[in-house]
Amino acid sequence: MPSFVTSRLFWIGALTVIVALVLPTYVSGYVLGLLTVAYYTAVFAMSWDLLFGFAGEVNFGPTFLIGVGAYTAGILDAHFSPGLSIWLCIAAGALAAVVGGVVLALPALRVSGPYFGLTTLVAVLMLQNFIVVAAGLTGGEIGLAVPDVISIDAKTNYWIALGFMLVSGAILFGLSRSAIGLILQASGQDKIQAGALGFNVTKHKLAAFVVSAFFSGLAGALMVFYMGTASVSTFVDVGVGVQIIIAAVLGGRRTVIGAAIGAIFLIGMGELLRPLGELATLIVSVIALVVILFFPDGFLGIIRGGAKA
Repeated sequence: MPSFVTSRLFWIGALTVIVALVLPTYVSGYVLGLLTVAYYTAVFAMSWDLLFGFAGEVNFGPTFLIGVGAYTAGILDAHFSPGLSIWLCIAAGALAAVVGGVVLALPALRVSGPYFGLTTLVAVLMLQNFIVVAAGLTGGEIGLAVPDVISIDAKTNYWIALGFMLVSGAILFGLSRSAIGLILQASGQDKIQAGALGFNVTKHKLAAFVVSAFFSGLAGALMVFYMGTASVSTFVDVGVGVQIIIAAVLGGRRTVIGAAIGAIFLIGMGELLRPLGELATLIVSVIALVVILFFPDGFLGIIRGGAKA
């Protein structure tokens, strides 16, 4: 830990946090709203990085956990409001994501490699189909209108999202540097050898899946009460999952912090280039491809001076 505190990464991170803390004084409500979404997306990416970056399991379905959390919270508020408080709905969303994560992980962890990834991808497709079929409950393809929001004040929503991202990032980063994180790295690199050393690889990967599910579901539930609506295109679509994966790899896999940087970059660049229309997606994609191909350690690798040819 002392070496981390004195590292360039720590001071860059500290400076970034300071900038984030003073931003509400100088930018418009629109920019704060954009950053609010970026911060929640950052938590999605950090949660995904814990499972793939450290455990080595390719999860192609991060939006399954996000969608379960978001829709559980939204459905409870839409159909039982005003009987239930927003915070109780959010807690229920996080719990539902954990339960869904366990249900998905138990069979998925029996396989590995591309089969694990395909299992998680199928789970996303099943959730999408359920949302459409159960339109009376979920709002279907039109989306689910959530009657309540946490706040209509842009600054309040910004502070909640920023605080949540910082706390989530600190917990996930600490976990990645703990004994559990080291065991996950070992199992991700050589599952057989890690097992031979006496580590219960499946148990630790299940724990990583549960932690990832909790933060993904909680972020999804919070985001629902920021946006005031839940839809497949926002929370469950495969394209959203791809964006989360790209963000984590772009920022720097197996770093947690890099995933947040990648997510904020993608959201920010997408908005900055929006006037270019469809060309914006192409430009962002090319930038992501160049970084992934020529700088395998992502943005954090570039910051650390670890770029590879």
